[in-house]
Amino acid sequence: LMLGLGETDDEVKQVLCDLAEAGCSILTLGQYLQPTKSHLPVKRYIRPEEYDHWREISLDMGFAEVSAGPFVRSSYHAKEVFLSAVAGR
Repeated sequence: LMLGLGETDDEVKQVLCDLAEAGCSILTLGQYLQPTKSHLPVKRYIRPEEYDHWREISLDMGFAEVSAGPFVRSSYHAKEVFLSAVAGR
């Protein structure tokens, strides 16, 4: 899930709920970065504390593992995240 496109906290929370309800157990949260001028611009840069906040909320919702930070991408330490999630079951 990329953040920084103008989403509200309520929208992020709803997406987390939808993902959890769908059975998603591994989550990555990162900063959207505009790849070219023809793509949507960044609306806001997310503070590190906000990533920590969303990580805690996500874990409390039942996600097995959550990587959250400005440079996190869906493949961010994928092997380690997967093994950690499996070990936590």
